[in-house]
Amino acid sequence: MGEYSFLLAISIVFIFGTISPGPSFILVAKTAVSKPILEGIGISIGLGLGAVFFTLLAIFGLYALFEAVPFLYGFFKILGGIYLLYLAYKIWKHSDEPLSMDMKLEKSSKSFLKAVLFGFLTQISNPKTAIILGSIFAALLPETLPSYGEIFLCLIAFVIDVTWYCMVVFLLSTKKTQKVYLHFKKYIDRIAGTLLAALGIKLALE
Repeated sequence: MGEYSFLLAISIVFIFGTISPGPSFILVAKTAVSKPILEGIGISIGLGLGAVFFTLLAIFGLYALFEAVPFLYGFFKILGGIYLLYLAYKIWKHSDEPLSMDMKLEKSSKSFLKAVLFGFLTQISNPKTAIILGSIFAALLPETLPSYGEIFLCLIAFVIDVTWYCMVVFLLSTKKTQKVYLHFKKYIDRIAGTLLAALGIKLALE
């Protein structure tokens, strides 16, 4: 099982990268406060499928590059660590800022399947997701991926994304829980930023 230990590190970083507020979070939050719960769940599933899409691109793109130019593996680990430090800095920097909900949504509700498609298209149109996933994998993937590693990574990306955003849908569907989240947003962001910074330093210095 030691050959799969990298999955734990990727899962931890992915969790904190996912819960950090961005366009996907704002979309789900606005849906949660103004639309039926089922629509929010559909969008969450679509976001998870989008994360799987980027996961596959990152995995096969990086390994094709590493196979062609082997010395780039160590170089990309350092770059990935530096990017995680940058991401941690950005999270800390904006932790005190209130959550902006400026993204516009249609007034009419979507069917479940349309919500899934909308979530998927929203995710794959966000280059930030691709950059974050690429940096995480460049820093944390082993030099040789073990059997079924691709499947496990796709499951991790899907389950974490869908679980988090479904939690957001249920939690932000009431005014009381909205206030609780906004109250603790600063601390959530700072914990995420600290953990990402620690991992980034570790990777950059290895």
